Amino acid sequence: MPVTPDSPDSPAGRPVSATGEPDRLRLYAYLSAPERRSYLAIMRLFTSTLLADLGAGEVATALAEAERRGEVDPGESRIDTVIDRLEQLARWGNLVPGRREPAATIAEFTRSRVRYQVAKLATRVQREVDAVLAVADGAREVSRELLPAIEQGLVAIQGTLGELPAAEHGRGPDSAVARRLRERLAQQVTTLFLQHDEFAAAVRDFYAYLGSVIARYDLAPVEMSGFKHMLLEYVELIAKDVLRYSEPIVARLGMLTRQRDRLLELLGGGVGDLTQRTGPRGQTELMERAPGRRAADWDALSDWFVGRPGRPSEVSGLREATSRAITALLTNVKRVTSTGGVDPGRRRDLLTLARWFDAADPESAHDLYAGAFGLYSARHLGLAAAGDGTPAATSWRDGDRVDVEVSVRGRSDRAPGGRVPRVSDDPLGRAALLAEAAQREERRAAAVAELAAAAGALAAARLSGDALDVLCELLTLAGDAREAPDRQGSASDPVSGLTLVLDHRPGHTARIGSVFGHLELRDTEIRLRVTERVR
Repeated sequence: MPVTPDSPDSPAGRPVSATGEPDRLRLYAYLSAPERRSYLAIMRLFTSTLLADLGAGEVATALAEAERRGEVDPGESRIDTVIDRLEQLARWGNLVPGRREPAATIAEFTRSRVRYQVAKLATRVQREVDAVLAVADGAREVSRELLPAIEQGLVAIQGTLGELPAAEHGRGPDSAVARRLRERLAQQVTTLFLQHDEFAAAVRDFYAYLGSVIARYDLAPVEMSGFKHMLLEYVELIAKDVLRYSEPIVARLGMLTRQRDRLLELLGGGVGDLTQRTGPRGQTELMERAPGRRAADWDALSDWFVGRPGRPSEVSGLREATSRAITALLTNVKRVTSTGGVDPGRRRDLLTLARWFDAADPESAHDLYAGAFGLYSARHLGLAAAGDGTPAATSWRDGDRVDVEVSVRGRSDRAPGGRVPRVSDDPLGRAALLAEAAQREERRAAAVAELAAAAGALAAARLSGDALDVLCELLTLAGDAREAPDRQGSASDPVSGLTLVLDHRPGHTARIGSVFGHLELRDTEIRLRVTERVR
């Protein structure tokens, strides 16, 4: 029987996309659903114990206690609602339907409900969600002691690899001494990668927080002073430690690269090790290996410390980020603590204005608002964007937003800062523009000549697109020159020598033929003549 996305034989009950790969992003759907409080309570219940196997009744009992504590909305513990929530989580792939609840009779079996287990990836998603909800908003401390521990771990791995050949030669590869050495090697490799993962994650979190602080312009001088003493010194310590320990770590990794094949061979296939095995039906069961058991893990570890052509190392990126962070922090400290100069954030001015608003009565507040922001009724101040079609009578509240330049906000000056750049001479660009202008002139001259030839029989002519454009220009000018719809209007082009006259003639329809069809003007007569020789 073929396996389909809705088939009970699909792997672990996971949702399958159209391409056949697990649609893992659906595992996050319950976090943005309107009933996310109930879904979070259910997922925490399933992930709180190992090998959880729960039915709707047990979940409803737990949700009833959560209702009394105010953690979920009222009514979510009803059995029908709980069944719907469990089925929806199963459709998203977070829960895996299992066996039915035990029943003594057929009637009880028809009324029995399915019990559920949590999927492996859903457990990881929920674990990460709880970690994000519990994390503090401040900076994450970087465990600087992990870098020397990583270097010592690499030294220990080299030492164990040096002891193994002697142990295997004297007592055999399966001797107790050799097994203990392989177990020690596995412990050292796992510890090494866990330490590096923790250090790399802490560095990323710390620099992400540092980036958010650098971008802030609303910090008070006292706050910025605290950041100066904490962040500048801490950033310098991290950068120094990374640079000091990177060189010996790179040297140790280079030595281990020559022994990588033997190292991976010793780490794989032992007792209690999960490797790729063939299932009873011939399918391959993929097992997630522990860190450090694959060549890709060691490549990622090396790439963090050693760069490659076209891909700089994380150490190089850390050095550049540290330099940018220190420069930006010093700039902000100088801006905040200085007594003069322009304040880009206008924090002091806004606080003063807020105090004025707080002490003003309603009428004075309206005058103060108009005077501070220049926003009067039915009046637009400032330069609108090109092509702005906002009517003049539109209120500022309903009109489109206009971006104001930083120089206008800070200095009330539209002049660009710095020196005026020199206009570069581009001969090739100038020649291209001249050729384009000459081509336009030739096309317009050809269009004028075509109109002059068809001046006596516009209805029978088949004007080109360029000729029709020239004619429409003259029609627009002649229509604007009319004093009234029943009067005569005319327009002349002194360059081309064409003159077009519009006469009001009831019952007469002027027809103009072109490649796009016929243009008809009712109650109108068109006369086109050439006043000068067309060149």
